[in-house]
Amino acid sequence: MTDLSNEHPILGPIRRHAWAGILLLCIGVGIYALSVDPADVDASGHYGFLSIMPAVAALVICFVTRNVILALFMGVVLGGLVTTDYNIIRGFLIPAIGTERFAEILIVYLWALGGLLGIWNRNGGAWYFANYVSQNFVKSRRSAMFFAWLMGVLFHQGGTISTVLTGTTVRPVSDRERVAHEELAYIVDSTASPVATVLAFNAWPVYVAGLIAIPSMSHFIPDGAAAQRLFFQSIAFNFYGMFAILFTLLFALGLLPFMGRMMREARQRVLETGALDREGAEPMIAEELTTVSIAEGYSPSLLDFFVPIGILFTVAIVPYVVTGELLIFEAFGLAVVSAVVLSILRGMSVKDAFEGLVDGIKGVTIGAIILGLAVTLGKVSDTLGASAFIIDVTAEQLTTLPYILPGLLMIICMVVAFSVGSSWGTYAVVFPIALPLAFALSADPTYLKLAFAAILGGAVFGDQCSPISDTTILASVACGCDLMDHVLTQLPMALTAAGIAIALYTGIAFVIL
Repeated sequence: MTDLSNEHPILGPIRRHAWAGILLLCIGVGIYALSVDPADVDASGHYGFLSIMPAVAALVICFVTRNVILALFMGVVLGGLVTTDYNIIRGFLIPAIGTERFAEILIVYLWALGGLLGIWNRNGGAWYFANYVSQNFVKSRRSAMFFAWLMGVLFHQGGTISTVLTGTTVRPVSDRERVAHEELAYIVDSTASPVATVLAFNAWPVYVAGLIAIPSMSHFIPDGAAAQRLFFQSIAFNFYGMFAILFTLLFALGLLPFMGRMMREARQRVLETGALDREGAEPMIAEELTTVSIAEGYSPSLLDFFVPIGILFTVAIVPYVVTGELLIFEAFGLAVVSAVVLSILRGMSVKDAFEGLVDGIKGVTIGAIILGLAVTLGKVSDTLGASAFIIDVTAEQLTTLPYILPGLLMIICMVVAFSVGSSWGTYAVVFPIALPLAFALSADPTYLKLAFAAILGGAVFGDQCSPISDTTILASVACGCDLMDHVLTQLPMALTAAGIAIALYTGIAFVIL
């Protein structure tokens, strides 16, 4: 129960009356939406400011109430009110949850992740690995956080893949060395997508190349190969990615001079009390996965950790390096199967092995619910044309002051990605529109690279920091952190990196134009 004697002087009263505010918002949006002319929507491709209302409302409710499920659900409800499609189950939930994208997230990143964590909990593999690393390599909190940063850089595939791999690998070690879950989640999240855009030996250049090798850019980007070259040439201007990685390293080493009040309090808490989460936090992982419950008579070994992790890395990375094919689903599936089989071969009963598997899957159920609603809210934003609206209202500023274009593009991408929770989704909307605009304003190759890198970094910021992003959610799941605690503690550092990047984009563009 909330301790009202210590509640926030501003947010406290707002939280107490949140339901009344939400009800009034729904009534207001529902009444106003009835006056929208469908012909205007067809012509513009969006519902005006109503297009961003569900996403914005979800974010506000998230921050005010800290109830992510409520926030996401109300965002979906508002989407139904805006479109006057009041059957949100058939209009949004079933189409979104029934997609291949959600099936991939559910099966691979939740069931496979949860199952693997559950098996490690039963055979003691992760615990044994943590002990081994702590005794031989990690000797302190600082070395544990550096180890987390290093793993984040090494697993540079980006997004959900890097988040899950890094968090799963380092959490046992960081827990042992009393690294607050907010600290670990920041390191894991800020070395996922940012690293993928700087060390781009992954699927990102191929994906983006498919978006920008378009007819309107054929005079500058004639084919996919040229588009991929532009990606790599623009890395030198990917300021957000660089500063995000640098700040995370300095943070891990204890050398970052600023971190924000909430992160400073989290660090002080764990140093003074050893508490990995704040009192009252709701970590995105169940108790089944936070306490070691080794099967009776079973002797843990490094094999229990390294065999499934080795299979996961080998199957995920080697085929990509050799053939360019990503076998992520196969990698996670084989990792779980190998963990179960190895445990049984080493003496664990079949009953204990499968109980561990099921306990692990149960432990991440809350993540499945939240991700399902997040995917649905993304469907809502897409249906309402949220990205098209944001670009429309800024079009005039983009054309009248060309030197502000790169910085403004980054801000637009930050807002869009933060609102819809997807960097790749933001790229799909912004790149085909913004790059032709940048080329129309100036044919300077450096200017185009600035614009390209600004889009790249802005979308990564939004995806990294949004509470409705799958990477943010999965970072919290893998690290056992409260979702909103993770969001609020990492924002000051991420915003600082973004602010420096925007200033650099504006200054360089002003000089070259």
